[in-house]
Amino acid sequence: MGTIKLKNIRTFSYHGCLIEESKIGSDYRVDLDIKTDLRKSAVSDHLSDTVDYVLLNRIVTEEMAIRSNLLEHVAHRIIARIFSEIAAVSRITLAVSKLNPPIGGDVESVTIEMEEYRT
Repeated sequence: MGTIKLKNIRTFSYHGCLIEESKIGSDYRVDLDIKTDLRKSAVSDHLSDTVDYVLLNRIVTEEMAIRSNLLEHVAHRIIARIFSEIAAVSRITLAVSKLNPPIGGDVESVTIEMEEYRT
């Protein structure tokens, strides 16, 4: 087994329960770790034998562009889509952070983290 990590994927999205959040948007950070078997690609040196991190990034950015009230909801969509489109992924750990959230305090970010295993 092995791990592929995409750290600090940055997006500007419109998630949130407040009406203002759906209009003005916010900066987000996504961190993604996937578990997969890297042994074949380590020997073959072929992209087709591994999980393409360009595809992982595209899935994250496309799903982050679809508005959700809750970070949990957008994270669930990202996880479900990765499992649906990439059979080689066995586990996903995903963190979605809203930077400078509008919560009435000096808070750098709010993060939700989810971990799912292929069933």
